[in-house]
Amino acid sequence: MNVTLAVKQYISKMIESSGPGMKVLLMDKETTSIVSVVYTQSEILQKEVYLFERIDSQSRDSMKHLKVICFLRPTKENVQHLIQELRRPKYSVYFIYFSNVISKSEIKVLAEADEQEVVAEVQEFYGDFIAVNPHLFSLNLQGVARGRSWEPSMLSRCTQGLTSVLLALKKCPMIRYQLSSDMSKRLAESVKQIITKEYELFDFRKTEVPPLLLILDRSDDAITPLLNQWTYQAMVHELLGLNNNRIDLSRVPGISKDLKEVVLSAENDEFYANNLYLNFGEIGTNIKNLMEDFQKKRPKGQEKLESISDMKAFVDNYPQFKKMSGTVSKHVTVVGELSRLVSERKLMEVSEVEQELACQNDHSNAQQVVRRLLQNPRISELDAVRLVMLYALRYERHSSSILPSLMEDLNRRGVSERHRTLCWTYGGKRIRGSDLITPTDAVSITKQFFKGLKGVENVYTQHQPLLHDTLDQLIKGRLKDSQFPYLGASSLRDRPQDIMVFIIGGATYEEALTVYNLNRNTPGVRIVLGGSTIQNTKRCQTATLSTHSSFPQVCLLPTGNGAFYTNVCVFCNAPCVCSLYPLTFDVLTALERYRVVGFPAAAKYKHY
Repeated sequence: MNVTLAVKQYISKMIESSGPGMKVLLMDKETTSIVSVVYTQSEILQKEVYLFERIDSQSRDSMKHLKVICFLRPTKENVQHLIQELRRPKYSVYFIYFSNVISKSEIKVLAEADEQEVVAEVQEFYGDFIAVNPHLFSLNLQGVARGRSWEPSMLSRCTQGLTSVLLALKKCPMIRYQLSSDMSKRLAESVKQIITKEYELFDFRKTEVPPLLLILDRSDDAITPLLNQWTYQAMVHELLGLNNNRIDLSRVPGISKDLKEVVLSAENDEFYANNLYLNFGEIGTNIKNLMEDFQKKRPKGQEKLESISDMKAFVDNYPQFKKMSGTVSKHVTVVGELSRLVSERKLMEVSEVEQELACQNDHSNAQQVVRRLLQNPRISELDAVRLVMLYALRYERHSSSILPSLMEDLNRRGVSERHRTLCWTYGGKRIRGSDLITPTDAVSITKQFFKGLKGVENVYTQHQPLLHDTLDQLIKGRLKDSQFPYLGASSLRDRPQDIMVFIIGGATYEEALTVYNLNRNTPGVRIVLGGSTIQNTKRCQTATLSTHSSFPQVCLLPTGNGAFYTNVCVFCNAPCVCSLYPLTFDVLTALERYRVVGFPAAAKYKHY
């Protein structure tokens, strides 16, 4: 199962079907991203596609001597654009490909608009997702939730994207979902509805063991997106931001013009492909080796081209040298900027504390190191908030919690009330289904204890995502039906072989590494991971803020003895000036329907 290969094959087939000759590729905003992550412009140019246009562009010229390949999402807007295009065609012949299922009524409307009979072909090619890595895909969707429910348009888009992946991989799966998440159940039902409705499309050759689709909710593992990463791809996304394989380096001090935006693609960059999952120390060594190799192959200025054969050898080697030169300068710049940020933001120290908060259970030490880092002016606001969020997740029920005091530390640092809110509203036992922090049975406790003693490379890689344990249990046939039920009456009797996992709220590159390692180390099992987006700390915080911004305000005021005053009584839904509430998550559970906004100077009374 390879999502990158699936999309590449679709695009190749589109181009080949249009026949020889010069062509235009006409796309929308989303399909432009879908194509750009699997093909470089130079690769497509070799296939006689010489022009790339957007269907919503108003400045396209008429080119009647060219054929056009239209690759579009089947949205109402795109259908309308196509109708206008076909009424006044700018190209000689149209080959139209939709990235997902399109209704017969819309096909009929397009046929009626094609009065000049310029359409040669209309097909559905199911590439309605971003193929990030061979085993990782994204839908590039932010803000899929409203509170703990679906944003209506996002449920439809996630259903379309997920069914597109199933069709591209030619799988008609059994479906399991996370019972604690109503969003997971609704998506599972929505996907099943499409499979039932379009049963002819999903009529693939039956396998001995049916494939399995597992739908999870990001809220079940709130820790993983918050941690600093130390493998190349994950580190780049966390510190610089990867958007459709592109990095914006325009803010890097002293950056040259041609490196203000660079592309990192494992399909077209051998160094990146080989170092994708290596840690930062190994990358530094490999960069040094790359530089030395480049120095050996670089043409020396004093060498003279004295013969025809010398000139021929130089011309033959120059494109390869030019490509290598670009690769070296790109990766030296990226790794150099990562190194600068690690030093400037003291990320080694921050990451060590993050790992201790995520994996260890030493409250006395945790409160000391978190407070010490919060008082360090070199720690960025993002990292300060991240540390308090992790502390809140780990010690949400600890009797000696110093969370109010840490919130005051954030306030003194000048952290906005909006960002302090995150420490209350993000994650927490009250909104997740699994026991992420504290195992309850003796076997789990023993396993967690020994996990800290062996099999850990260093203090920066102690953490394993919850997804690792979930998939491990699934592969061994031990994943509890009571927590991850099947949709429908059927269930798998044998060990699953083809597993597709989708995380509502976004997957992470740390989880992608987990899937990569499971694929390598578990013969006979093939896993593909997807998410509504690819998360990092910034995206996670932004999504949490937008999710909770629609709730009424509730002000919690510290009283100084571990208790809190709230301006809205959680029992009578009215201002209640005499109520004091201790810091327990029973109270915060009752406050879930509100937007909790930290510690304002004075209570702003708002009736719910």
